[in-house]
Amino acid sequence: MPEEKKEEKRQSNQINIELSEEIAEGVYANLAMIAHSNSEFVIDFIRLMPGVPKAKVKSRVVITPEHARRLLKALEENVKKYEKTFGPIKQSDEAPKFPINFGGTVGEA
Repeated sequence: MPEEKKEEKRQSNQINIELSEEIAEGVYANLAMIAHSNSEFVIDFIRLMPGVPKAKVKSRVVITPEHARRLLKALEENVKKYEKTFGPIKQSDEAPKFPINFGGTVGEA
């Protein structure tokens, strides 16, 4: 195949992805809950704050089972790359322990 045709084919397979400033800032989450049905996976990203009995879902992503498999593979590959660069990720079987005040001073009213 001539080089021009290969380049045309590559360009036709490209997707232009737009990322707004608001979404680019990201949302912090320290807990994820996953549910599924026969047709979709629902991933809730949650922010759990120490000393607060309520947690808020900050983002919900709904994907197909096929995309869930792709996400799993992509995460595995990226964790391997991360650990190759920075060393093994430490993992504990314990739930994270947060100090009630995150180590800062406690205010009184």
